[in-house]
Amino acid sequence: MVKAVFLCCRCLKLSINILKTLGDGRRYMKTWPMVRQLGLYFPEYRVVRATQLAILVMPVLAVLASVSQLYTYGWDFLPQALTIALFFISLPLQGLLWLGWRARHPLPLSLFDWSNQLSAKLTAMGVHCQSLGAKACYLDMAQILKIAFERLDASYWEEL
Repeated sequence: MVKAVFLCCRCLKLSINILKTLGDGRRYMKTWPMVRQLGLYFPEYRVVRATQLAILVMPVLAVLASVSQLYTYGWDFLPQALTIALFFISLPLQGLLWLGWRARHPLPLSLFDWSNQLSAKLTAMGVHCQSLGAKACYLDMAQILKIAFERLDASYWEEL
């Protein structure tokens, strides 16, 4: 009995963790500045675009694939049709999971220094921007980048 309760609590903790990661991925996707110049340095640009497209298209493809399978082969193939639908629906979730994992991932020192320099430049311009702390992650850098792309002129980004 105790073992079953322990496993149930562990599964509950895991599912809460997954939901939190999905939420972080959604927040990171909305925070990341969608600028082509960043696509050369970070994979987030491509992952965010693909995930946004998948959120729109995959539910429709799931329904079409399942219905066409049922129409062609009949109700005997319901398990296969459901499997195909779940596969299509899981694709945007995979993108959100990756983005959530990446959002919590700590910054390497080179990006940490670059983000602090960018934050200092914004602060010197009079824009309220927090400098990164010791446990900075990619979500913190995305917030700084979003502010920077809104406030800095294009010549700064061409120097990159």
